Amino acid sequence: MNHESFQVKESERTTNSWDMFATWIGANANNGTWFVGGVLAACGFVLATKILVLSSALSYLFLSLVGYIGYKTGLSTMTIARASFGERGSYLPSLVNITQFIGWTAVNTFIAAQSVSLLLKDLFMMDNETLGLTIGIIVMSILHILSVASGSKSIQLIERIGVALVFIFVIWESIAVFKAVSLNQIISWKVPNSSKMALGSAIDYVAAFNLAWVTAGADFTRFTKKKSNSTIAPFWGALTGVIWFAVIGLISTISIAITSGVYNANNSDPSTIASKLGLGIVALLVIILTSMTANAVNLLAAGSALSNIFPKIRLKYSLWIVVGAATIVTFIPMFVGSFLETFESFLDYVGMVLGPTVAIICTDYYLIKKKNYNINQFGKKFGEYWYKSGINWKAVIVFIAGIIIFLLGKNAPFLSTTVGITFIDIAICSCLYWILMKK
Repeated sequence: MNHESFQVKESERTTNSWDMFATWIGANANNGTWFVGGVLAACGFVLATKILVLSSALSYLFLSLVGYIGYKTGLSTMTIARASFGERGSYLPSLVNITQFIGWTAVNTFIAAQSVSLLLKDLFMMDNETLGLTIGIIVMSILHILSVASGSKSIQLIERIGVALVFIFVIWESIAVFKAVSLNQIISWKVPNSSKMALGSAIDYVAAFNLAWVTAGADFTRFTKKKSNSTIAPFWGALTGVIWFAVIGLISTISIAITSGVYNANNSDPSTIASKLGLGIVALLVIILTSMTANAVNLLAAGSALSNIFPKIRLKYSLWIVVGAATIVTFIPMFVGSFLETFESFLDYVGMVLGPTVAIICTDYYLIKKKNYNINQFGKKFGEYWYKSGINWKAVIVFIAGIIIFLLGKNAPFLSTTVGITFIDIAICSCLYWILMKK
């Protein structure tokens, strides 16, 4: 496979500063971010805000690092992974990316489907929740196919339109919240002891959410000619989006807990919040739109990863395949208990597999290869990145070690109440990979 078939040439790079910034705000201007903020209410407003800012900023430093590699090479993140994992070994992080971005698509789709279900109830008196959710999932899947119909161009269009409308909704929801409660009440609200979330667990929770975007970084920065568009724009766009929208979910959930006298993390999704705040049909329609803005990014990342495994499949068709897979996965929460439990289990999986992946990719490019990848060698059998039988087994060993470290540290009392395991796992995997590669 010739590298030229998957490298974005200089002449083809048309993404400007605003588009890049809007893409990454749009990535976090979504239902999942609101939901994360709502669940973080279990830490209280002040602590949740500190965790959100610090854990997100640290996560998005890695987004800038990966984004720069995409800008320098013109390659997608999973193609870049061939240099560290090997030509065939890169199928491992590609499978990770496919599963996690299909999962994120399903998360956003399910929340949007709840909005569709509430719309059907309001407009047509349809009280059957299962039927409403089923119709909602199908409607959202059709919208997703339309949003990725022509690849990156249609995704760029949906981001431009979506971000502007979502901003208006955020302001609207904020006004509705502060009509019901004051900022003072939100800040001084105390979390019920039975519902409190440990500090380290919350850090891991936010890190998993944010690291999910890191392995999509180069998929977008390869389309820009400007260095700052690959580092500064993604960092500030993603950070602005996650803080803004998670805080909206945070204050909305706390406001409902104050006015109702009951805190329930299961009511942290935007559809329920909008309904309880009495925002009406327009709010539910905007929530549906936010699903499209976020999932446009999710689907492009999953499609790019699929194309890395099967280079003969055009990106457009890869996108259609992952939309179909995401539709099937979206039905899972309807049959396995609460959506919150499913979401938290999914976040554990994301944190477990992405920490080692990000550590290996960044360490290989910046410390082992000294920012110098031989683009002509990508896709070559028995080339520089072939290693042994197409796999760099040292990277695979570190990846497996990272999973074991995460599982051992996840529920360790000291870590769960202090710094969490995710960033420690990344540091250990980075050191381990550097040691093995130097030998």
